[in-house]
Amino acid sequence: MMTSTDTRIYATGKRKTAVARVWLNNGSGKLEVNGVTADQYFERESSRMIARQALELLEALESFDIVATVAGGGHSAQAEALRHGIARALIKQDAERRPSLKRAGYLTRDARKKERKKYGQPGARKRFQYSKR
Repeated sequence: MMTSTDTRIYATGKRKTAVARVWLNNGSGKLEVNGVTADQYFERESSRMIARQALELLEALESFDIVATVAGGGHSAQAEALRHGIARALIKQDAERRPSLKRAGYLTRDARKKERKKYGQPGARKRFQYSKR
């Protein structure tokens, strides 16, 4: 377990219904998600790439150890939530990084969610077929 002298930085990232809790620590570049490595957790190469984008932008892949827990949503949303959380943690660690991360769009909480189904309709927007006769 970590001692009180460790300088762990915590941040939360979100996307759709996925929530990522991220702890950033100085280290050698390990990325652990829900107790396993990110390469084991994310099956798709694109999800692995998305999760590491904030670190790659700052060329800090080998500078930090990251421990994260993700819950909710699908794999793509979880990867994007993880990227959001990592970006927020990196800013807490050093505020100078904010402009580059902001320009890349990694700090913006993507608020798009699935629209709810409305009553009297088969879906969120689709209507039942109109019959004149």
